Order: sequence, then C-alpha cells, then structure tokens
Amino acid sequence: MPDSPNHLTPEQFRELGHRMVDFLADYQASVGMWPVKSQDKPGDVLARLPASPPDRGLGDADKPTEAWGEVFDDLTKIVLPGLMHWQHPSFFGYFPCNSSGPAVLAELCSAGLGVQGMLWQTSPACTEIETRMLDWMAEMFDLPEQFRSTADNHGLGGGGVIQGTASEATLAALIAARQRWRRLRTERARLEAESGEIGLVAEAVEQRFAVICSEGAHSSVVKAAMMAGLAEGPDDDERVWTIKADAQGRMDIAELKRVLEERSLDPASPTPIACIATMGTTGVGAMDDIEAIAEVLNSCSHAQEGGLSSPPGYSPSIWLHVDGAWAGSALVCPEHRAMAAGLEHADSLCINPHKWLLTNFDCDLFWTSSRRDLTDAMSITPEYLRNAASDSGSVIDYRDWHVPLGRRFRALKLWFVVRHYGVEGLRAHIREHVRLGEMLERFVKFDDRFELVVPRSLALVCFRVAGPDDLTTRVIDKVNASGKTFLSHASWPGPGGTPRPIARFAIGGTHTGEAHVRKAWDLIVRTVDQLR
Repeated sequence: MPDSPNHLTPEQFRELGHRMVDFLADYQASVGMWPVKSQDKPGDVLARLPASPPDRGLGDADKPTEAWGEVFDDLTKIVLPGLMHWQHPSFFGYFPCNSSGPAVLAELCSAGLGVQGMLWQTSPACTEIETRMLDWMAEMFDLPEQFRSTADNHGLGGGGVIQGTASEATLAALIAARQRWRRLRTERARLEAESGEIGLVAEAVEQRFAVICSEGAHSSVVKAAMMAGLAEGPDDDERVWTIKADAQGRMDIAELKRVLEERSLDPASPTPIACIATMGTTGVGAMDDIEAIAEVLNSCSHAQEGGLSSPPGYSPSIWLHVDGAWAGSALVCPEHRAMAAGLEHADSLCINPHKWLLTNFDCDLFWTSSRRDLTDAMSITPEYLRNAASDSGSVIDYRDWHVPLGRRFRALKLWFVVRHYGVEGLRAHIREHVRLGEMLERFVKFDDRFELVVPRSLALVCFRVAGPDDLTTRVIDKVNASGKTFLSHASWPGPGGTPRPIARFAIGGTHTGEAHVRKAWDLIVRTVDQLR
C-alpha cells in the first residue's frame, strides 16, 4: 500500500493535460455526429459503472499515464452516450448553454490555480478582476451608471458580482429587498420617535411580506421566495402575487395596478417588498415593460401606507429586480436596447453570459444599485475571517454578496472570452442568431401547416402545428427521438384560455449556422407530414 498519495508529477500532468485538450478538441469537432438527446434509459449509466470504488488507484500503476487510458475510454463509453449534447449545433431546446474555447481554457486555468476568492485578502486578483469585469459588461450592455462599482447612489453603493445562476441572483435580490424594507422601517421609526409621533411603522411588531411577478416569470422566483421565508410553499398566492400576462406574454400593467390597489385596501394583506420583471420570459421570450412596471410601483399607495416611502433620490420601497438571464446578452447590440427601457428604475438586474455570450456555465452577472442592503443582509464576520484589508472598508469581499462563503475564480473565463472575441465579435455572435430567428419565423408564417404563437423574440421562435393539440406534442417527441435535433415545449393559452402545447425553437448554439436551422426545419416539416 502507498505511504502517501501518488500525485501526478508536473510532467505526468502535462502529458495527460495535452491528452485531455485533444479529447475536448475532438469532441467539439465531432459533437454534431452524436444524437443530440441521449438515447440512454434510466439506469443505463449506473449499469455501466462499477458498483464499488477501486482500492488501488491508477496512480499506483507502474505507468500511471498509460493506466489513465481507462479514464479516457470511459469518457467515450460511459459519459458521452449519457449526455444531452448542449453544444450540438442542432440543439434548439430550452435556452442555449454556450461554451467556447477561450472559456474552457479559462476554466482549466481557474481549476489549476486552485484559489478561493471569498475575501479580497484570499486572492486580490480574483476580486479585482471580477469587479472590473462587471464594470466592463455594464459598459458593453450600456447599463445605467447606478450599477457601476464606482456609483455612490446616495451612500448605498452600486456594483456587480458573479452569481452561479439567475436563480441565485433572484434569491439575493429578495434578501436585499427584505433588508431594505427593514432599514426603511427603522429609519422611519427613528424619525417618528424624534418627532414624538406614533406611526404605523413604530407600531408594527411583525410584518408579512409579498413578492410580485408575472405568470410568465421563471419558477425560481417562487423558489427564492420560499427560501427567503417570504412564501410558505409553491402555491402560496397570498404572498406571491402572480400577475396575469397580456396577449404577448408580458406582465399586464393594468392588472398589476388593479392588484396593488385592491390589496392596499385590505389591512390584513402582506406588504409587497419586491417585484420581478422579466426581460425574455422562459416560455415565449416576452419582454415585460420595465418602465411601466416601475411607474406603477412608484405610485403604489400600498407601499406608502406603512410610512415606507423613500426619501428623494432613493428607489421606491418595492425592490424592482429585472431577470434578463437569456435576453439580456442581446444588450451588447445597440439595436436591441429598447427592451431595457426603464432599467434606470431597477434596483437589481441579472444576465447570464453562460446562456448566450460564449461563457461556460456557471456565470450569472448580478448588479445592484443598493450594495449596502445586499451586503448588510449577507454579511457576518467571525474572528477567523477578520483581516486588516476588510476592516479598513477599502476593499470588496464578495462573500458578502451571496449565500456561499467559498467562491471560484469565475471572472477569469469572462475576461478570456471578452479579450478573445472583443465587443464586436460578441455582437456578431448575437446578430447571426437573431438573423436565423428571423429566417425561421418566415418559414413558420408562410407554411399553413404551422401557427406562429407569438411574434419572434430575438432568436426564439414559438409555434404550434395546425390541428389538434396533441399533434404538436407528437411532433416534438418524434423529432427529439430521432436524435437529429432537439426542441423543448411550453404551453400557451388557446381558445377560451385553455393551455395548449407549443414548440420552442431557441437558436443560440456556439457553432449553430443557417444549415443547421434549415435541416432542423426540414425534419420538422417531414415529421408533420408523417403524423397527419
């Protein structure tokens, strides 16, 4: 038995590293030959794996690097057949999950450096590159100045951080919203005490909160509300106010106003502290009207009944978070920035470069114009984390910006991607996919076998097969079973408001081109003809 672990020597690591890069390069070159959707059945991968771990590792072999051939064989025999190949150029389901050579190399570098960036002190480069990358991206997206790391925002501060996913960003936004409400309540109570008045805030002992979103919002909103203690379960409509969507799938502004006014008249109603607007809903890519939503929230009488209207220059007491996880990447192109009108009224925003901006999962960009409320809610400093730099207040400790303490060097891949492609290269990536979306939309419109459900949203086209509802589902299932392409589904109100299945064709793969879209459409058309 070995007395100590048999680590790879630098030369062995170099040899295997070259082999792994070769494996990945070959995979990228040949991924289009694999079935897009795994053909495995439940339990197939388990059956290919040993039931117990090895007592002796490959490092104990006389020639470890040769023994590692087993690992590469198993990648091909066990792993690849059990994957949905998200990087396949004919993958059109869900939303894209981009990968690129520069991002993969950055991930390798990050893992090899092996740093932990919880504090500025634990890796200054990890922190400061992240700060600069969030400011770079804010500039590339033409975000309001309030989201820059240098923004003062009346002492509340601004800036951004890399979260894992948009779900984590939504949780952070709700936690910050709760913190702000408590801060405003405390400030108002102090003012009441100084003036000798007894107001509603001072009398409040326990307050119930509510979250607002549209019926098209991502399911993570409800999950985040549950995790933050703002909702008791997925069906808690007393504390998660779901606003119906209009004919385009956007939050219905008139309905939002009606619900807020109606709730404000009920003294037992929870206090709304956060509203989630969506820039590109998951179902059909609908763009909520951020400007109109902000206007309604700002004039909401319910938000002010508790004495919580904010001082001049502050955002209203209902925190407005914008979920731009997918569509937000298109802001890199000036021609798509109209969808962000009103963003200056938002308190936070998230965008996922790992969806559509060539940066590997996971990479969610989360900006806030109220850094203080976020960090006050997240910060706790045990003695073992205290250090002079943090105590000075002159540095950012990103551990205070999200739930985890430990954090990876995620900013490195964003840095590599932007440096490799440049702003113009990233714009070209988005523009080509939008062009392909326009082409596909024309295919749907001019073929009476299909119905365009809603107007195209960027590179997302949603349609149904004309005829009985089950025909659309059968077509999707048969197309996906072929392994030649992959679509996902959603539901959309039909006659009388009854939900009916629709197909989602989301273009956005790193290597997806016009030929792949045309080939997928031809397959869909042939499948419809076969099933009619």
